[in-house]
Amino acid sequence: MVSTPADEIAHDFPPFFRVYKDGRVERFHNYVYVLPSDDPNTGVRSKDVNNNSARLYLPKITENNQKFPLLIYIHGGGFSIESAFSTGHDKYLHSIVTKANVVAISVDYRLAPEHPLPICYDDSWAVIKWAALHVEMSDHLITEPWLKDHVDFSRVFLAGDSAGANIVHDMMVRASASEKPLGDGFKIVGMALIHLFFGNDEPDEYCSFVFPGCTGLDDPRLNPALHFRLLSSLICLKILIFTTEKDVMRGRSLAYYDALKKSGWKGEVEIMETQGEDHVFHLLEPTCEKAGVLMKRLVDFFNEKI
Repeated sequence: MVSTPADEIAHDFPPFFRVYKDGRVERFHNYVYVLPSDDPNTGVRSKDVNNNSARLYLPKITENNQKFPLLIYIHGGGFSIESAFSTGHDKYLHSIVTKANVVAISVDYRLAPEHPLPICYDDSWAVIKWAALHVEMSDHLITEPWLKDHVDFSRVFLAGDSAGANIVHDMMVRASASEKPLGDGFKIVGMALIHLFFGNDEPDEYCSFVFPGCTGLDDPRLNPALHFRLLSSLICLKILIFTTEKDVMRGRSLAYYDALKKSGWKGEVEIMETQGEDHVFHLLEPTCEKAGVLMKRLVDFFNEKI
């Protein structure tokens, strides 16, 4: 029996995807889409916004004109799987919003390999710029009222897991590139990076495939620990890094932490390591004790006084 291009594999990257010679992409993980909803138990409400590029979460309102910090969250998945609209990430955002009492925007970016990097970065930046427009715009027919009425834009946080943490770092670099790229009143005070997906000084076939236009092993989006100048100019006041004992990328998180401390950056950085666990264990087992410890530290981080 003669094989056809539909059967022949051109590129194979478990646990993410394989590409066949006819161009077809087969993902090893297909997320389960969940609709936005209102939770009667927690009072958290959600809806999809900005042409379905993000899901917006509003905590329970207990006072008129109540204002909350804003969390902009970016999901992981190797740049090629998962979604802001997946069951797992939707539940996790509901939990963060309930416990931390923040308004949250969960970004949904286009996935590689059909949409190679840097598309995910540009999509995420577009959502952040859309959110920043609400600081000064007053027309409720144009703006999103949950943001306009209930966000304290002087307390904005960025957070993400795995590849999402990689994207979050790049968003902070972009926000720090000029004095006020997002306008007056939109202040990113901190970022939380959970189980970072960065490259290192070794060739990486996967990263080269999903990011064909990168500048190589020293690309600042894949290996930021080599770029002290960019790190030293970050505008946020504090950074919280999470890693785990068994994470294959643990060393890259430690290198990023050390580089931040050596770069001359004036903010506060903390790293928290979970013993005995692997990459993104908190999403795979969100009800386990150690996931609860991670969640508590994350919530405390968003609620600390600046």
